[in-house]
Amino acid sequence: MNIPFTKMQAYGNDYVYINAMKVSVDNWNDLAIKVSNRNFGVGSDGMILICDSKVCDFRMRVFDPDGTECEMCGNALRSVSKYVYYYKLTDKTRFSVETIGGHQQVELDVVDGEVVSIHANIGKPVFDPDKIVVDMDKARNVVDITKMPKNNPTDTESSEMKEFVNVPIQIEDRTFYMSSLSWGNPHTVMFIDDVDTLDIKKYGPKIENHEIFTNRTNVTFAQVVDENNIKIREWERGTGETIGCGTGCCSAVVFGNRLGYTGRHVDVMQIGGMLHVDWDEQDNVHMVGPSTVVYEGEYYYEA
Repeated sequence: MNIPFTKMQAYGNDYVYINAMKVSVDNWNDLAIKVSNRNFGVGSDGMILICDSKVCDFRMRVFDPDGTECEMCGNALRSVSKYVYYYKLTDKTRFSVETIGGHQQVELDVVDGEVVSIHANIGKPVFDPDKIVVDMDKARNVVDITKMPKNNPTDTESSEMKEFVNVPIQIEDRTFYMSSLSWGNPHTVMFIDDVDTLDIKKYGPKIENHEIFTNRTNVTFAQVVDENNIKIREWERGTGETIGCGTGCCSAVVFGNRLGYTGRHVDVMQIGGMLHVDWDEQDNVHMVGPSTVVYEGEYYYEA
């Protein structure tokens, strides 16, 4: 079977996009492994399916390179919105996309028929330990919460951690102050002095697979430049270091603001480029940035 695909990049993630409204495959997980292999010509951070939805304009399904279906990716969401407009699946410039993480709202900036920027409202971050990736019982075994920093929003007088924010965890030879949330996909953020000199291959896998996480977590190392600028490097679960991550940028801004480091309107520099993030007064998080069609082709898939 010849499957048409489009490879797109949105300031961080290269994904293979497939119109699943026109293509039917019995084992999408197997196909995701094949097209995501970084040694293969269309290698990417994963596979994205564009599907019909009964509750939104479109539905997006996200697959990691190991074939696992995951929840949501902000960069993928922005590229999906350009894809459906680029391939004339809609002529609207504002629409909704269904993901496992919720119903996301996107809006395109179109100039002379070209999409120049994409606004994605990925909703409210979830801090509730019952809904994020942290196993709080195991977390209590590795940290004395009575000694947590005073600027931690958590109730440090209680034996219960109502949120996992700025918690000191020892990894190898250094202590990281970890904060976790979920957008439907888990993210853990650590603020450090200098992301450029960090040995991300040393610490990224140790954090991704740490015992306190019930499943693997995405890992964002963040550096505050000033109240309006953050710099990040991203270790993406199942992939390794990426040139950027939209939800990682949003997570860094949320915790930057929660901890008093930044405002709510922040530019975030990744290896792949700058993404603007706004956390509005209703607690919805918006990311603004471009998406690029890298190339198009066909993949012959034999089940």
